[in-house]
Amino acid sequence: MKLKTVTLGCKVNQYETEYLREGLLGIGYEDAAAEQPAELCVVNTCTVTSEGDSKSRQVIRRLARENPASKIVVMGCYATRAPDEVAALPNVTEVLTDKRELPDLLGRFGVTDVPTGISGFGRRHRAYVKVQDGCLLRCSFCIIPHVRPQLTSRPAAHILDEVRRLVDNGYREVVLTGIHLGHYGVDGNRNLPKSKWTRLSHLVAAIARLPGDFRIRLSSIEATEVTRELIAVMRDHGDKVCPHLHISMQSGSDSVLRRMRRRWGSRRFVDRCALFSESLERPAITTDIIVGFPGETDQEFSETCDAAKEVGFSKIHIFPFSARRGTPAADFPGQLPKKIKQERSRALGVVEEELQSRYFSSLSGARLQVLVESALPDQPGLAIGTSCRYAPVVVPNDGQALGAFVMVTAGQVSARRINAVC
Repeated sequence: MKLKTVTLGCKVNQYETEYLREGLLGIGYEDAAAEQPAELCVVNTCTVTSEGDSKSRQVIRRLARENPASKIVVMGCYATRAPDEVAALPNVTEVLTDKRELPDLLGRFGVTDVPTGISGFGRRHRAYVKVQDGCLLRCSFCIIPHVRPQLTSRPAAHILDEVRRLVDNGYREVVLTGIHLGHYGVDGNRNLPKSKWTRLSHLVAAIARLPGDFRIRLSSIEATEVTRELIAVMRDHGDKVCPHLHISMQSGSDSVLRRMRRRWGSRRFVDRCALFSESLERPAITTDIIVGFPGETDQEFSETCDAAKEVGFSKIHIFPFSARRGTPAADFPGQLPKKIKQERSRALGVVEEELQSRYFSSLSGARLQVLVESALPDQPGLAIGTSCRYAPVVVPNDGQALGAFVMVTAGQVSARRINAVC
């Protein structure tokens, strides 16, 4: 039986697809080559934006055309939000609306030894490890709490076993991810005294104590969850935990943050980033920023740029506001025209490029651990990888295996990359 999987959206979706794929391969399914028809197709959908819904439908219809005899199983956030709409698409035989039912789905396909985790991550050199699901926040622009509302943390023992398998199978970086990563353990803490609470910092420390040549990276986290305890774990286990956090800012304007229904003001965000920067040696901070939120004025946009400069982000993911049906922000007054959102995206892009260049240049002369990921076809003898500080680094390609660590000295910056000096 041939299998095809398609994933749209976030790291959590990518992990969940791999979990399902691995379970099916274990009972005899095989990955179909690009030109081969498949008997079973799995689509993991995204609904963060209306474009995500549209892309999900396009993928399902394309798979039905190219694999006319296939059964298509659809899961993911779009499937949860609009199951009837998804079920009406061609060849769709099952719609999974709750990811907690993935083990049951594998059981229906005949998997008797349902796995508690994964042991590989395709052809990637880093593996995502889902540790948590669900979000209780109600940011005015986000649909995800409506489709993943239940907080669920995986047992630490399952996570540790999974990391051991991945490391044994050659993965040198594990990226801890979740829908609300900083709420790892919260669901199990409700009836316990505070002294017995499990936190993300405890999990990171436990993983860092595992033997093996690997490193840990944390995916997106909220500023209030960058605790002194987490920072201390990152500092004390600097040989294993990457000095990098992706801390989602969304806006640097207090008035916009209130309309977004975020939990803190810009000053608190900047101060927490400063605490992190002062506690580790030249750590990287990356972020997400939405531009053109309803009612955003020139002054509010300027405040966002100023806050970004004060933090000194090494990378900014810039998102022009996209009204998401079903969220409060979609009905807010003051919806801005596309032209203004494009102009502000470009202006913030200039700021981002300046900040990135400044941060990369600050690493000159530093020793960096680089995970080598691919050869540069247009530059023989060179390869590119990702440093512990999340900077792309060009390194000599002297035949070392892809997926290996190399230690290099950071040199000049060009084309948004650091050139190694060896």
